[in-house]
Amino acid sequence: MEFKRLAAATLTIVFALVVSPKWALASDQADVTAVVHRFLDNVDKATIETALALCDPPVSIIDEFPPHAWQGPTGCVDWWNAFVAYNTENGITPGDGTLGTPWNVDVTGDRAYFVAPMTYSFTQHGKAVKESATFAVALKRTQAGWRITAWAYSKQ
Repeated sequence: MEFKRLAAATLTIVFALVVSPKWALASDQADVTAVVHRFLDNVDKATIETALALCDPPVSIIDEFPPHAWQGPTGCVDWWNAFVAYNTENGITPGDGTLGTPWNVDVTGDRAYFVAPMTYSFTQHGKAVKESATFAVALKRTQAGWRITAWAYSKQ
């Protein structure tokens, strides 16, 4: 009788270990995707602090405008300041960055990698512009949740 209980308990544990990681992975993928969306949804003068709080220093960023690369403990803030300066200098009124369905959301332990197509719409010197791009993001799970450690924007 004791053997049957031990066998049943063992099977239950093995089943839980086999099934649980898939559920956890699906939840992690949804959480990672939500953080990337929250970051982009808040890249705006009124809500930039929310976006910047999602960066985990040190961070590395590659983007299409000079100086093209930012890194270190102030990488996200430095990128934001350069973004605002570039837009002002070039007559750009930032618009909306919309992500498409992710091509890749990989989660391994406390690290994640996210890639999705993106459409960035803005106005330059009064003319509407729409860019197609790819947005790739690396994230780390912290005590505060998933945080961005690197990202790259590449216009197609």
